[in-house]
Amino acid sequence: MADELNIDSEYKNKTSKQSFYIKMVVSALMRRRSRMIVALLAVAVGASILSGLITIYYDIPRQMGQEFRSYGTNFVIIPEGNAASIDTAAVEAALSRIPAGDLIGAAPYRYRMVKVNEQPFMAAGTDLDGARKTSPYWFVSGRWPDAPGEALIGQSAADTVRLTPGSVFTITGTGAAGETFSRDFTVSGVMQSGGKEEAFIFMSMYDLEAMLGDGGKIDVIECSISAPAQTLEALAQTISAEVPGVNPRLVKRLTESEGAVLSKLRALVYLVTVIVLLLIMICVATTMMAVVAERRREIGLRKALGASNESLAAEFLGEVSFIGALGGLLGAIFGFVFAQGVALSVFNRPVTFLPLLLPLTVLASVLITGAACIIPVRSAAAVDPAIVLRGE
Repeated sequence: MADELNIDSEYKNKTSKQSFYIKMVVSALMRRRSRMIVALLAVAVGASILSGLITIYYDIPRQMGQEFRSYGTNFVIIPEGNAASIDTAAVEAALSRIPAGDLIGAAPYRYRMVKVNEQPFMAAGTDLDGARKTSPYWFVSGRWPDAPGEALIGQSAADTVRLTPGSVFTITGTGAAGETFSRDFTVSGVMQSGGKEEAFIFMSMYDLEAMLGDGGKIDVIECSISAPAQTLEALAQTISAEVPGVNPRLVKRLTESEGAVLSKLRALVYLVTVIVLLLIMICVATTMMAVVAERRREIGLRKALGASNESLAAEFLGEVSFIGALGGLLGAIFGFVFAQGVALSVFNRPVTFLPLLLPLTVLASVLITGAACIIPVRSAAAVDPAIVLRGE
């Protein structure tokens, strides 16, 4: 019974001390509202910028990857060694290694030289839906082919033989077995890309194979994959090791440009983060130094009455911890709003909210404000009660 009473008494004393400590911290904050509001605003603004930058930092690869995909293919698969083509089974096996969530589009191509009005042109058979996804920068006057016997003709080829959307033309050539073929096509659209593709005639793989008289042969697979260069290199190694007869390669022109842009943006985020952290610490440290200067007589009196340096330090740390926690909470909320605005204005796409960022922002704000309070706490501990109480 005595033990229970002692435990109950200790619990009540502990609870009473905690309650008194909280009241003391709140009272100290309320007495100096103007200074504490300044410190709170500094922490909240800094936390907003940090939270927003971290959100953007983690969303940059996805946003930039989607932006760069509008510039076309960044991953190609060609025949291995001296092989002339890739068979259908190898195509399916290679594409199955690419994560479905990262694959924007894949377009297998087969090329064959044909003639239109005795003029030689390169005919390209492909999966037109896949080509539309891997080459979003193509500008098509008219529409993409969506029925057998329709073709998409490049602007250069269309100018050479004077074709426009709706025109009917005849393709002639030699089939796989050496026989000649002739087939009429309708121009569904004229394509402009600013590249060599403008000299090609694009049609469905089915139409090209029907003219040639054979199928199941692919010259190259063009893929658009939303992933950083390191992931693409690992994917290329996996496909090369697991799928015989293919040689996967990165399109360096795009992957290197994307990597360079991302590295510069990340360096900028690091630099701004460091500057913001320093500004928060300077603002909080300056505010708390002013508070210590104002409370010198109070601190001296408390030390004369027996208050320890540890208790004074705990009070100041409690004040800045409250400011840091509240500022971090506000910063996490407004930081997401800031990141959303930046993403919509720059990328025209929303960012993803990171739930873990809320407690991390609060914790980081508390730690930063606590570190900024080290010098003011030492200044408070150095107060000599005899000197202060004499008015010196």
